[in-house]
Amino acid sequence: MLDQVNLNQPDIDKGTYKETHDALIERLVTLQQQARLQGVGLVVLFEGWNGAGKGSRISDLMFNLDARATSVHVTGDFDVDEARAFSDAGHNVTGYWPFMQQFWQALGPRGAITFYDRGWYSVAAERAMCRAFGGLNPKRKEGKKGTVQGDQLAARKEAGVCLASIREFERGLVDDGYEVVKFFIHVSAEGQRERLERLAADPTTAWRVDKKRLERIGNYEYAYSIYDLMLEGSNFAFAPWTLVNGEDKRRANIVIAQTLVRALESALARKEAANSAKVASAVDSANVVDASTPADASASADGAAKQPPRFAAPATSRFHLVDDAPTLAGVDHSLSLSPEEYKDELKSLQKRLFRLENNMYQARIPLMVMYEGWDAAGKGGNIKRVAQSLDARAYTIFPSPAPTAPELAHPHLWRYWTRLPKAGHVGIYDRSWYGRVLVERVEGYASPERLTQAYDEINAFEKDLVDWGAILLKFWVEVSPDEQLRRFEERQSNPAKQWKITDDDWRNREKYPQYKEAIEDMFRLTSTSFAPWIILESDDKRYARVKALRTIVAALEDAGLSD
Repeated sequence: MLDQVNLNQPDIDKGTYKETHDALIERLVTLQQQARLQGVGLVVLFEGWNGAGKGSRISDLMFNLDARATSVHVTGDFDVDEARAFSDAGHNVTGYWPFMQQFWQALGPRGAITFYDRGWYSVAAERAMCRAFGGLNPKRKEGKKGTVQGDQLAARKEAGVCLASIREFERGLVDDGYEVVKFFIHVSAEGQRERLERLAADPTTAWRVDKKRLERIGNYEYAYSIYDLMLEGSNFAFAPWTLVNGEDKRRANIVIAQTLVRALESALARKEAANSAKVASAVDSANVVDASTPADASASADGAAKQPPRFAAPATSRFHLVDDAPTLAGVDHSLSLSPEEYKDELKSLQKRLFRLENNMYQARIPLMVMYEGWDAAGKGGNIKRVAQSLDARAYTIFPSPAPTAPELAHPHLWRYWTRLPKAGHVGIYDRSWYGRVLVERVEGYASPERLTQAYDEINAFEKDLVDWGAILLKFWVEVSPDEQLRRFEERQSNPAKQWKITDDDWRNREKYPQYKEAIEDMFRLTSTSFAPWIILESDDKRYARVKALRTIVAALEDAGLSD
């Protein structure tokens, strides 16, 4: 794709440039305020060569835009030593954090503009080069000018893994109401060398060009091939590339401003159309009378909203699903342990887990243990027995209460991308990202369109975690309706436990059929080969606790650890 960039276009005269550019910026400032009011998020990615002027292009835009609704994320330099250390460890962990984590963390809310100065493509290209050449400076073979020692197949494989994650990220942003604009600032090899050497010679800018960056000037042709490969593979219809001539500052500024204006105009038009469709749908629904239903049946006596419309889950997934996904109908509610068996097994498994967790920390393997389940099923007690086995400095328990206002202004998975354990640590999730396809589905908080997309968005998230090297265990804590009722009544009659029971618990119990249907769809559509569901039969809490510990211990041992 880079050969499409014409680096020899005639210069634009100053007067024409100023008139055109000022008009575009004025329009862009107006559109930014409209986008802010309408909740349209804009993600602007600047990729390109070192010295191509990415930072200057962002600075020019930031000077004119409303700073209250903009942010800039500058991607740090790729840590080759860290990448080598994780590769040499031999546990398939790629780093302290997943590849895309920093970009999710930096994402601004809908209604804001997030600029990325270098981003996921730069990191992906550097990872591919590191995998191929053992670093960012390919070593030439002696006596063979123009050839390098490296594993090109490994580079392409690494680039492919990264591109799969990138596609899911960008597609998810667009589905969630963001507009994604991607610029690649292109310069020739000669142009890059001239700029970097000029920066290095100036005492005020020399700090921006270290020795390693200057050494990489000679790797232009190898980086070119990787960049071109990635650009071809990521020119998505929903997030296309805009290639920019970085050797002509005036032309570059005009192309960038024009592209941003068109992107916001298009996004706002789609938002207006969607809002109009919602209003029309609401009016049509209000005017429809079902002759078989009493006129007041759609609302309760206190004026509560009617039940959300029935949702039909997707038939299948883009990801590889297991053939033997669990079902609630297959649960054996009679499984139990005697108090003596429980005491012996619990003590033994907790000791083993403690030793394995210490080895896991040294091997820098991340462990994520996620709990979903019925109210009063025993999630909290189960988590407590697992945490009891671990070094308190090495784990974090992440609850999932009702989302905050900032969380609601971001994509659903943002709150979990920002709550991950560092490699070598343990993250325990008391409820999780599955709230979207459970409570949000049953209560009607998420639209049918977003629910349809949610299953594979979750699968993509979990695939990223596993590709990072995380051990991901997903527990469903199951209890029969009769045992749940007994526990509810016990809590309500015991002053020391009354805080555990709320009106919402009783209300959720009344919706057992709807939740059961949602759970079965969740099992069917998200029990993947890389992250299958595991049921903890918890009519006997002792049995469920021991099974959870046994499963975690087995997973760590399967990862090559020993106690």
